[in-house]
Amino acid sequence: MPVSIFGINHKTAPVEVREKVAFSPDKMSESLTSLKQDVGLEEVAIISTCNRMEIIYRCENCHDESELAHSKSQQVAQWLIEHHQLRVDNINDFRYLHSGESAIHHIMSVACGLDSMVLGEPQILGQVKDAFGYANHAGTLGLYLNRLFQQTFSLAKQVRTDTQIGESAVSVAYAAVTLAKRIFADFRPIRALFIGAGETIELAARHLARQGVTQMDVANRTVERAQNLAGEFNGTAYGLSSLPELVENADIIISSTASPVPIIGKGLMEKAIKKRRHKPVFMVDLAVPRDIEPEVSDLNDVYLYTVDDMQDVIKENLKVREEAANEAKDIIAIHGQKYVGWLQSLSAVSLMKDFRSQFDQVKSDELSRSLAKLQANEDPEKVLTELANRLSNKFLHSPSKLIRQAGENNRQDVLEVIADAFSLKPDSFD
Repeated sequence: MPVSIFGINHKTAPVEVREKVAFSPDKMSESLTSLKQDVGLEEVAIISTCNRMEIIYRCENCHDESELAHSKSQQVAQWLIEHHQLRVDNINDFRYLHSGESAIHHIMSVACGLDSMVLGEPQILGQVKDAFGYANHAGTLGLYLNRLFQQTFSLAKQVRTDTQIGESAVSVAYAAVTLAKRIFADFRPIRALFIGAGETIELAARHLARQGVTQMDVANRTVERAQNLAGEFNGTAYGLSSLPELVENADIIISSTASPVPIIGKGLMEKAIKKRRHKPVFMVDLAVPRDIEPEVSDLNDVYLYTVDDMQDVIKENLKVREEAANEAKDIIAIHGQKYVGWLQSLSAVSLMKDFRSQFDQVKSDELSRSLAKLQANEDPEKVLTELANRLSNKFLHSPSKLIRQAGENNRQDVLEVIADAFSLKPDSFD
């Protein structure tokens, strides 16, 4: 099968290598056109994310492990080196190649999140769709890859619908948001307070924003860092000295700082709860050492979770995702075989076209010959009889020769195929 994938991802290369082979979206069309023309590929698409760079391409006659397939992969590698102005040792130790059915199953697994850093993460499907869109816009897709992408999207939709691959939290930030859903039915009126401005807090803010939270405050020791994060979500930045006022207005509090001692105590939260008139507060302490005194959990109307609670949720949910991943693999196998079957059917279609073309030519030649005789006033019955005999002889010549050779060589298997093709009884060849 002529489909291959040349790639570098988070499993094979560190970020300092991956960032060097990434493609800019605004130059993707130019890159695709250059790659297709310079390497001589029939079709090509590129998936480029922070965790992977994969070039999906079709090369006619580049069958698995063939010399041409190996040569093309080397050309793709060389193009990548020149395009990004890399040293050879930037990629040789980190690249991988999938060909044929392996390539088909790989792209389907990628789209379903089975090859992601976080098992089952949903963003990758959108990134695969982006890759399809870029290639479609650049005109570097054809029949084979177009069909592969469409089959992959259909598969990914089925996996998301029929399994729990993306329904369970597997990061502390996402786990925190999942727990918040148990308390708040509607996130739109909710005000969230983030204490800290690191990566975990940023992820939590993004997850809550996707749930509909629009009111966000960020408190951090360095106000400038708080402003950078708050600015992304139209929030407001504060220093830690503002915490007494901030916690009074917060429905959700998520904290992750490097403070050696707690920055929110039981006394502070007691005052806040009174001023809130016992309106519930959901609190998540993702810091180690802890940012929130454990005694805060003793207060009524406060739901406090620690990083250990998140880990318990994550472990349980990972089991769910792993089970779902096994189900997804079964679905991938079915869709992969559908695509392989479609590829194989193309050769039959080509053969059928050649078969019809050959006999259409015979028909045309004999018809012209017969019409000429009729125009010469020859006996119509004689002309039609000759036409029928000549067509019969020409149509039966090749099958008759094949049957004779199969009989002489005792090829019963060939005789059975011929019998089936012409709806004959096998014993008629005895």
